Amino acid sequence: MASNVQVEGCITKERGALLFCSPKEKQPKPGAKVQIIDVFALQVVTGYIRDPHGRLLLQAQASVAAGRNWSIAKASQLIRNDVRPNRWVALQVDKYAWGLFWAGGGLQHCRELLVKEATASENQSALVPANPEALLRLILDLHADANVSELDSGAIPAPLMAAGNTLAKQWKLVIYSSIAWFSILLITITAFVVALEKQDRKLELLLERATPSLKQN
Repeated sequence: MASNVQVEGCITKERGALLFCSPKEKQPKPGAKVQIIDVFALQVVTGYIRDPHGRLLLQAQASVAAGRNWSIAKASQLIRNDVRPNRWVALQVDKYAWGLFWAGGGLQHCRELLVKEATASENQSALVPANPEALLRLILDLHADANVSELDSGAIPAPLMAAGNTLAKQWKLVIYSSIAWFSILLITITAFVVALEKQDRKLELLLERATPSLKQN
């Protein structure tokens, strides 16, 4: 798990919107892309509409693949103008940013920041637990209610129904195993990135100390 200091260094305010960027970039590149994340419902913005009063409503799904990429300027504008601005984070499309956000404590930290500013109407939807299963479902576009047994039993012969239920159970085992390995992988990558950055800082300090000695000699 990354330190709070490192996670906090990824979070900035961009034109009134919360922005989570890679720690390797002090300022995001002008062409950097982001996805807009609903940190409470664990959904990704796919577009937007306007209600009968002309107010902006962001539309989101529990699928990273379905989410759209936006420029930072456009994402900030959409978040700021949405009727519920204090539930969205613009997450940079970057492997380091993703690792720290999903597995390094960034998601939880953003939730804590936004819940202080959110109104009661903005928090009406249930808070989705940020457990490995929910995150894997979000990234792999799996549906929590997908089950062969929920299909119309009259349309499927009994042997096929039994075989389908057995296959569904097998897939559940595969999914749960994948969840565990996916979580370990994200945490390992994040820890590796943190270790590399610490080594870089140590090398920089050593070079700074060695430079005066070389000049004296």
